[in-house]
Amino acid sequence: MRPFFVYGTLKRGQMNYARLLAGRTVSETRAWLPDAALYTAGPYPFLVRAADLLPPNATVFGELIEIHPASYQHVLELLDELEDYVPGRANNLYERVELPVQTVGGTRPAWVYVAGAAVELAIRRGELRLIKSGEW
Repeated sequence: MRPFFVYGTLKRGQMNYARLLAGRTVSETRAWLPDAALYTAGPYPFLVRAADLLPPNATVFGELIEIHPASYQHVLELLDELEDYVPGRANNLYERVELPVQTVGGTRPAWVYVAGAAVELAIRRGELRLIKSGEW
């Protein structure tokens, strides 16, 4: 049961945390993902790792969320639905991938929702703007 690295509307204090995660977590820890950037065109961000889309020293800041074991499968399904992710589907809005995330306690493998291929193409066309701070 991997933790989730959340960087947008799933962070504490954001609308989807209250709706989907509140009361189902074991811990929330400040975390960051080097060699990643955030882009947006509206009410939520997209995380990318493609080298041509990263400014120098790009880092995304967020939280490492550990889900209570009794809720884990249900939360995984809720988050996949929220992020429009279906394993193996070609046109996912986001892809769920395992990446090493940094915390003050060290590196941890975590699930991270990254922008799907169509979103990366839209970024390359200039349709989304970079969030220079790496913080949503």
